[in-house]
Amino acid sequence: MGKILGIDLGTTKSAIAYLEGTTPEIILTPEGHRLLPSIVAFTSTGERLVGQPAKSQMITNPLNTISSVKTLMGKRYSEVEPYLQEFPFHIVKHGNDLLRIEVNNQVYSPEEISAMILLKLRDAADRYLSDPIDSVIITVPAYFNDSQRQATKDAGSIAGLNVKRIINEPTAASLAYSIDLKKKTKLIVYDFGGGTIDISVLDVQNGIIKVLATAGNTHMGGNNFDIALTQKLTREFADEHHIDLSRDKAALQRIREAAENAKIELSAVDECEINLPFIAESEDGPVHLIKYLRRTEFENLIKKDVEQTLEICSRCLQNASMHISDIDEFLLVGGSTRIPYVQHKVKEFFKREPNRKVNPDEIVAMGAAAQGAIIKGDSKDILLLDVTPLSLGVKTFGGAFTRIINANTTIPTSRSLIFSTVEDNQAEVDIEIFQGEREIAEENKSLGKFTLLDIKRAPRGVPRIEVTFSININGIMNVSALDLSSKNKKEILISQSGLLSKDEVDNLRAEAKKLSELDLKKRETINKKNKVINQIYSLNQLNRDSGLPTEMKAEIAAMVREAEREIEKENVPVLEALEKKLSDMWKKANALAVGGERPLARVEAAAALRDDGTMAVGPQADAKPGKEKKEDTKPLKINF
Repeated sequence: MGKILGIDLGTTKSAIAYLEGTTPEIILTPEGHRLLPSIVAFTSTGERLVGQPAKSQMITNPLNTISSVKTLMGKRYSEVEPYLQEFPFHIVKHGNDLLRIEVNNQVYSPEEISAMILLKLRDAADRYLSDPIDSVIITVPAYFNDSQRQATKDAGSIAGLNVKRIINEPTAASLAYSIDLKKKTKLIVYDFGGGTIDISVLDVQNGIIKVLATAGNTHMGGNNFDIALTQKLTREFADEHHIDLSRDKAALQRIREAAENAKIELSAVDECEINLPFIAESEDGPVHLIKYLRRTEFENLIKKDVEQTLEICSRCLQNASMHISDIDEFLLVGGSTRIPYVQHKVKEFFKREPNRKVNPDEIVAMGAAAQGAIIKGDSKDILLLDVTPLSLGVKTFGGAFTRIINANTTIPTSRSLIFSTVEDNQAEVDIEIFQGEREIAEENKSLGKFTLLDIKRAPRGVPRIEVTFSININGIMNVSALDLSSKNKKEILISQSGLLSKDEVDNLRAEAKKLSELDLKKRETINKKNKVINQIYSLNQLNRDSGLPTEMKAEIAAMVREAEREIEKENVPVLEALEKKLSDMWKKANALAVGGERPLARVEAAAALRDDGTMAVGPQADAKPGKEKKEDTKPLKINF
């Protein structure tokens, strides 16, 4: 059995980790970084870039560069419509209130884009590890609803990953901290990332980590600070120069990137310079954006959002029936906790220093890897008991929301309630499932509905219909309804809440696999082209330096011209044949060459080819190979 890896699929950055003995280790990206920017881009030639290469061209290609896709996961178009101006790329309505991302006249679901990020992480792990990857644990914000969790699981499936478990980010973080799990401890995880804020209260004792309560906001994170600063800079520029940069996507992307860099810089200095030359053109010529920003200005800008996170802390403590004085320790997680003002306010709120033992950007992936070891059986000393973040229930007569499972219930769990009919001789009921904390069903998140047919006819209020909600360890739900008289039963796995059907997920998985195969073919083509180019170089050197017969020199020159033409056509079989032909020619010519060191030997020593066709200088080490049924839904007829 191979390794179970931990993946933190973040809003701004993602990471993948594995357990080396008892220590979680971060796997480096192909570019050599510990964190992968959660960015996907498509070039004008149709090439797909993921991670740092995608981030590097965001300014020049804003419309075709997709970032912060995590904030779109499991969402409907109507949910994100008020925030469309925050995204530089095109988000379009698709079908019945679904959303898609439009790039180069093609549409992609958020799950597909997330799958591309996961594929890059998987490829990094394949190259890095000698053991095969058996499965993965993917983390999500604790306050993610069922739709968002299912969408994350779908993204993993599209990427061809066996998603063993979906776990909450704060819970994963608690595993990675060096906490004495045998000691009785009450702790809070303050997880403030790029796109979300999550607060969790945990009880640790005798090797058991139990989540007592969780609260959060999936619309608040470090990105909000970037947006606020971008709007401030754009507004001030418009006041000074009477030019509205908000309509210029490329200029706006430059400002957004400068705002993010300023936010990071102000964590270390009291003042920074934002300098964007040639940001716009006026009647008098080029206009530059030059601004000195003090840390106090930035803190005033984010003050309200940070205070809101503290209100979420208070609510979470209240849900856990605890006071600040009951907390033994608090942990800072997520990149936004690097901001000094955030650290100061949280420390002030909890009246103690935070635990800073692990890198807040990497801790979630490391904790997920630790959870993988627990599931696999390599670590048997720890038990995780997580909770469902939001209440789950059904729409009842009059449109009320009737809870069946309350928020912060430990999972896995299964609970039932008995309902009845509202009309005499009613033969069927429509069961609509919602998730949220509002008292009116329609104000909450709709997860699906189904119809229970063939109810035994009887006066209103007589039939007894048992509705059961079951939540598995991933926080994903199954709902069933049973007529206790006729024993007729209907159930639904809430798999459509991720907004992709099983068939769509299967098709996208196949497409992702096909694209992966295309990438391998492309790599093979590059490899062949590089080898032919090396052969051309060697023959040209030989032709130039040796005393070959004139006829052979002409033959070599003609062969080189043919090879240069064929390189552009990228036909692999032809390139393979050319490589052999050029190699044979070199052997033949080299045998006739007179005097001096053999040119090819000199070239090969200086520029040997790796297996992937890239150039490697110096001695080469031996390379080691890496290794539902869809329910019919009907309009609501009669509530019960």
